[in-house]
Amino acid sequence: MSKYTRKLKKLIDTAPEQEKAVLVALIHQQDTDRVIQEHLDELALLTETLGAEAIHRFTQRLEKPDIRTFVGSGKLEEIKSYIEFFEVDMIIFDDDLSPSQMRNLENELKVKVYDRSLLILDIFLQRAQTAQAKTQVELARYQYLLPRLTRMWTHLERQRGGTSTRGGAGEKEIETDKRDIRAKITLLKQKLDKIEKQGITQRKGRTGIVRVAMVGYTNVGKSTLMRLMTKADVLAEDKLFATVDSTVRKVVLENLPFLLSDTVGFIRKLPTHLIESFKSTLAEIKEADLLVHVVDVSHPGFQDQINVVNQTLNELGAGDKPVILVFNKIDIAPKMPDEEVLMQMTELEVEEAGYIDFEKLEESYTKKLAIKPVFMAAESGINIEEFRSVLTGEVKKIHQKMYPHYLEDEVFDLSRFTDEGEETY
Repeated sequence: MSKYTRKLKKLIDTAPEQEKAVLVALIHQQDTDRVIQEHLDELALLTETLGAEAIHRFTQRLEKPDIRTFVGSGKLEEIKSYIEFFEVDMIIFDDDLSPSQMRNLENELKVKVYDRSLLILDIFLQRAQTAQAKTQVELARYQYLLPRLTRMWTHLERQRGGTSTRGGAGEKEIETDKRDIRAKITLLKQKLDKIEKQGITQRKGRTGIVRVAMVGYTNVGKSTLMRLMTKADVLAEDKLFATVDSTVRKVVLENLPFLLSDTVGFIRKLPTHLIESFKSTLAEIKEADLLVHVVDVSHPGFQDQINVVNQTLNELGAGDKPVILVFNKIDIAPKMPDEEVLMQMTELEVEEAGYIDFEKLEESYTKKLAIKPVFMAAESGINIEEFRSVLTGEVKKIHQKMYPHYLEDEVFDLSRFTDEGEETY
């Protein structure tokens, strides 16, 4: 054992008690080192959001996953040795595992095995607040877990809270567990149908009002912008999936009222079961008149995040709606330095710095979009007035289509909506 390894083990052993995790990702032919590290950084944040700590990362370049254990046999032995030596509690894969892969890995490694979908589902389960969101996540989770019951099964225990688990279902109990899960799925679907009918009734009451929905990748600042626009007590954390429940608030700009909703953030490889179960919550997006697409321009992969959001909107049938693209966090984004500084840097240094030419970025997206993009910083309030102006102008256009005879000084009646969020669900 090297001096470095002994020192690392001592640090980990004396750290505050927290579940330890290792991360695993395959490197595909088209992947660059930068992309892989960005993906693993995101996986580490997801792990932290769940309440565990990612202490090590494993990668392997393979054309396709091993059909039995996802990674090759040599890499699996390397991972197993690390897990045993450092007493790791869980292993988390950046891709989805098949039921047989999960079973084989649990049998081989003797620790909890998460894939990306299960990790996200458990995070959603922790953070859901309303009855609708809790039911949706629970349904998605059971649908995901049903084919993955194994002899070493422990995932069903996770609903008791936290990330710690004990015990598991025995071989003779597997079929009983499956019957129980199928029964729970049926009951959850019935419960969700009832909640969705109530939601439809609520949304019908909003007809005649311009509706704006904020969308974007997770942790880009949507909730911060929502709080800034509405002065409402909306949760805004520097964590992935700080918002799981949709929240709707009344906003009045220049004597013109409209409804503004904050929706769950998107993420690459969002679990299919979760998208399906959350369709009623995401109805806020489908039924909106205008979308505000918030982008964290300080993130090195913001262009990829824009693509993920656009792809998800298309899957939801909302890809053709008018969009205000908001490049947020300009105050911490790496701005392009002056030419004198650039001349002293190598091409590699410039590339690694990830400088952003805001003029070119604005010019590019102004050509692509019908509405000029906005560059701002919600946290510090930079350019908030420009955003309000653009938003007001677009809301006014939609309102005038609804009410061709609307007068500028007319006060629209919104008495049935409360500032405290009567329409929140």
